[in-house]
Amino acid sequence: MKRPLIILAGPTAVGKTDLSVKLAQKIGGSIISADSMQVYKYMDIGSAKIMPEEMQGIPHYLIDEFLPEEEFNIVVFQKKAKQYMDEIYAAGRIPILAGGTGFYIQSVLYDIDFSVEDADTTLRQQLEALAREKGSLFLHQRLEQVDPESAKAIHPNNVKRVIRALEYYEQNGEPISKHNAEEKAKESPYNFVYFVLNDERNHLYERIDKRVDIMLEKGLLKEVEKLKEMGYHKGMVSMQGLGYKEILAYLDGEITLEEAVYILKRDTRHFAKRQLTWFRREEDVVWVNKEQFAYNEEKILDSMLLELKEKKIIQ
Repeated sequence: MKRPLIILAGPTAVGKTDLSVKLAQKIGGSIISADSMQVYKYMDIGSAKIMPEEMQGIPHYLIDEFLPEEEFNIVVFQKKAKQYMDEIYAAGRIPILAGGTGFYIQSVLYDIDFSVEDADTTLRQQLEALAREKGSLFLHQRLEQVDPESAKAIHPNNVKRVIRALEYYEQNGEPISKHNAEEKAKESPYNFVYFVLNDERNHLYERIDKRVDIMLEKGLLKEVEKLKEMGYHKGMVSMQGLGYKEILAYLDGEITLEEAVYILKRDTRHFAKRQLTWFRREEDVVWVNKEQFAYNEEKILDSMLLELKEKKIIQ
């Protein structure tokens, strides 16, 4: 018998957080955040982190667990998520993996094997030095030559993932995209339903713009100022997150606040577009298009519960 797993994914600002809590209440679920930013302490506003009072008593994991200087990557995520899933199953509950980081979700869903990675960090340090010296585009072009598939999927600014892909190629003599495709071709060890919550594009973009305005009203500037005072800087992976790097650039006098807000809104829209491109490539996905339910959350929930009953995840 495969153990049950529910995934609730979708682009940023689509409304996953609220819906995941309502779903968890209906089915006795516990939520594991599949988000690369909400895991960090002190980074609440810019990451649109769920607050304790919004959790409605539902257990949440991988929220507020790491310090911004700590290493958090896909390998750490997968290890922690699997550990928490065991705890959730032991408590007689159903894990709900909720978030917008598609590769994180995939790593758990198909139990991708990362053990082939070498622990030697020399190569990584060399590539990091190369990125500092010649820029992220130089590294990305190098990746294009050895692994065009990965280069297509990874944004040039995502230096961490570009380095990981190059590192894998150098260590194993084959593209990481080939390894990932082989891993993904494996059958999932879970009885799962993979929901992707979506919205009509203009509506989603409006929500993104409004969310940025709300973040600023809530004190995003103060939050980033405080992080800066604590010694956190743009060289850290955590501070490269949307909402942080733009405000940091303003605080460092590189751009005006108006420019920072414009860039943040634009880049968040681009990010949402890339997320949707990722989810469209995934198989066995149940698309939940909000406009088809006239934005009625009860109808959306009923439709999801029906799907879960059909897959025998709930009674």
